Amino acid sequence: MDRFLEMQTFTCVVDAGSFVGAADALGVSKAAVSRHVNELESRLGVRLLHRTTRRLSLTSEGEVFLARCRELLSSLNEAEAEITASSDTARGLLRVNVPVTFGIRRLAPLWGEFRERHSQVRLDITLADRLVDLVEEGYDLAIRIGALDSSSLVSRRLTVTRLILCAAPEYLASHGTPEHPDELQDHAVIGYSYFSSGDAWQLEGPEGPVIASTRPCIHSNNGDTCRGAALAGQGIILQPDFLVGDDIAAGTLVELMPEYRAAELGVYAIYPSRRHIAPKIRALIAFLSEHFADTPAS
Repeated sequence: MDRFLEMQTFTCVVDAGSFVGAADALGVSKAAVSRHVNELESRLGVRLLHRTTRRLSLTSEGEVFLARCRELLSSLNEAEAEITASSDTARGLLRVNVPVTFGIRRLAPLWGEFRERHSQVRLDITLADRLVDLVEEGYDLAIRIGALDSSSLVSRRLTVTRLILCAAPEYLASHGTPEHPDELQDHAVIGYSYFSSGDAWQLEGPEGPVIASTRPCIHSNNGDTCRGAALAGQGIILQPDFLVGDDIAAGTLVELMPEYRAAELGVYAIYPSRRHIAPKIRALIAFLSEHFADTPAS
């Protein structure tokens, strides 16, 4: 039996002056009220009420217990009122997991503005490219890039990014510029360890889908490391536009085979459940959605 229900029933009986009056006030049967009070007295091992056919009165133990019941029920009501009043206020610790490069280049400049809007939120931001288990590891929200596995998690697409095939001019001057994806198997490439397709790069060209088999001379689980190797003339990379876009604009990297494009990848906010979403999570999703609506990820 719910102890608070027992205390609420007992208190209501005293206030109403009868079991019938308490039943009317609580919207239950008189038998249910009697059962709750009897079970409460049995559990406590004392009689709380003197019962006669004409009236009820408290025992000495009942008077002491009634006072404590009123205190506890009042505290419960105050706690519920406090939570309800703050249900639209973003507050508390918000644990967020984000990919390393995207987190540094696109999200790091935003946290200050988010905190200015929601000063009662404390941020705990972890950067990692591996897929974390939100529930097991205690994250409120994660940012993920790419196709999503079907799961019980809820997702909200924020923006898109595109993978770009590129290399440094120095590399191309020494090794030639590939003109078809099939030629990549004869070139040095820097592979990204977390690609779902591994070292088989999937592109879409004039003749339709093409899978380019590659033999990486370097593997890394970090996009910035891949970019650094490419800038040093070590080979060809396939990396997102938010990472290499500025390099291509500056000419330090050259886009290859622009007619063969990798698919656009969604950038998603992932969170455990759509039921009872905490205001702090709703606030962050709304903030990121607003930002990327005006400023694409690339």
